[in-house]
Amino acid sequence: MGSINKILRTTAFKLSAIYLIIFTMFATFLIVYIAINTQILMTRQLNSTIEVEVRGMLEQYRSGGMASLVKVIEARSRRPGASLYLVTDFRGHYVAGNVSTLPKWVLDERGAIEQSVPYQRLGETTRKEYNAVVSVYEIFGGYRLLVGRDVGERELFRKVVEQAFIVSAILMIVLAMLAWLFVSRKVLHRIDLITEASHTIMRGQLDERLPVTQAGDEFDRLSENLNTMLSRIEALMVGLKEVSDNIAHDLKTPLTRLRNRVEVTLADNSNDSDAYRAALEQTLEESDGLIRTFDALLRIARVEAKSTQIEKKPLDVGIIAADMAELYEPVAEDEGALLTWETDPNCIISGNRELVSQAVANLIDNALKYAVRHVREQPQQEKQTLPAQARIHVSVSRLGKKSSGPEDVDSRAIILSVSDNGPGIAKDDRTRVLQRFVRLDKSRNQPGSGLGLSLVNAVASLHEARIELGDNKPGLVFSIHFPPLLDRESDGDSKNN
Repeated sequence: MGSINKILRTTAFKLSAIYLIIFTMFATFLIVYIAINTQILMTRQLNSTIEVEVRGMLEQYRSGGMASLVKVIEARSRRPGASLYLVTDFRGHYVAGNVSTLPKWVLDERGAIEQSVPYQRLGETTRKEYNAVVSVYEIFGGYRLLVGRDVGERELFRKVVEQAFIVSAILMIVLAMLAWLFVSRKVLHRIDLITEASHTIMRGQLDERLPVTQAGDEFDRLSENLNTMLSRIEALMVGLKEVSDNIAHDLKTPLTRLRNRVEVTLADNSNDSDAYRAALEQTLEESDGLIRTFDALLRIARVEAKSTQIEKKPLDVGIIAADMAELYEPVAEDEGALLTWETDPNCIISGNRELVSQAVANLIDNALKYAVRHVREQPQQEKQTLPAQARIHVSVSRLGKKSSGPEDVDSRAIILSVSDNGPGIAKDDRTRVLQRFVRLDKSRNQPGSGLGLSLVNAVASLHEARIELGDNKPGLVFSIHFPPLLDRESDGDSKNN
């Protein structure tokens, strides 16, 4: 009983029932419409035939009298499939024709009789009655003329229509049931598979995916879209777990240091205002660092979520890179480093100026920090063969040639690169450094939270760009491959700029 209720509640059953009702109503209407109109047409044809024959009989009577009329009726009565003819006197006695019995009331009527009249033909041995459409006319002397047509064909047609309706209804119901069984089994099987996979996912196995067949139907399209959504959710959940773990691990130390400093200051009974002031300044500095860390986390989360508030406009990456390099040039001079840049013109992409600027700033700041430190920490004997100062180079170039269509967009990527002569990053660590709070062992004592490259990675993902980390021999080359605007868009935007 439960399985039957389950089937009755399915969408497949409801749709099949609705389709069955609709098609039954349509078929019924069509059959009834055809039957009624055919009956009307056949009745009109019978009445028209009777009227023509009556006019012919009356003409014969007018031209030749009763003898001529009787002669014509006798001749026509002997023809195969003849109409009904009957002439009676004023007393109702038979004079001529091919009808033996009729209801008495028929001859008392005048004109066309609307209902069918039962009769028997003259000379038939059986007592089987037939039905006919008749017209009765009174001629001179009280004589009556009856002309009619048998309606057996019309009745036969009506029975054929009734049988066709019954057979069609039965066939329609049988086919609907077969279609419903087939659809229900197929649909229920797919739904059961999706439900089973959903229960597995709800039990905590986020790597489970909905089944996709090779049918390419709407269930496959739904499963593919849901699988994409599940992959995104899994990535967000993994990222959230990593962020939580990293926050608990990386922020525990500064918070503990902050608390210990305040505790030591409060325990100091010297009432030294300078010591209090220094402690407060250090606490304020630590607090600012924590706020910057949380701001970076929020910015990364907003970018990775592809927030609708992030507006994209056509912008020139070369101009942005040059502006940021020019901004950091005094900082590099103070650190004793050499910062250079080179950009191609009209490197137009669709992006957010603030986020792209932040990504370039993070790359320059990262390269400057580690390159300066690396050069300063080199032993004296090695400095004779190494460059005397840290070098950072920012470049923006456009690969490939312009074309009239979008098929070569990938080959014309706009590449933003920041290279340095610092320690570089090992191949095994180049993917890991793009994650949140990841700091390599050799940079643990450097200031920072390990979120700079994570933000760059999030900005690149938002702009559908590809990141490459290469060896600068020595140092690192950090490249972002931005997809350019189409030629017609970039040309128009460059004019506006």
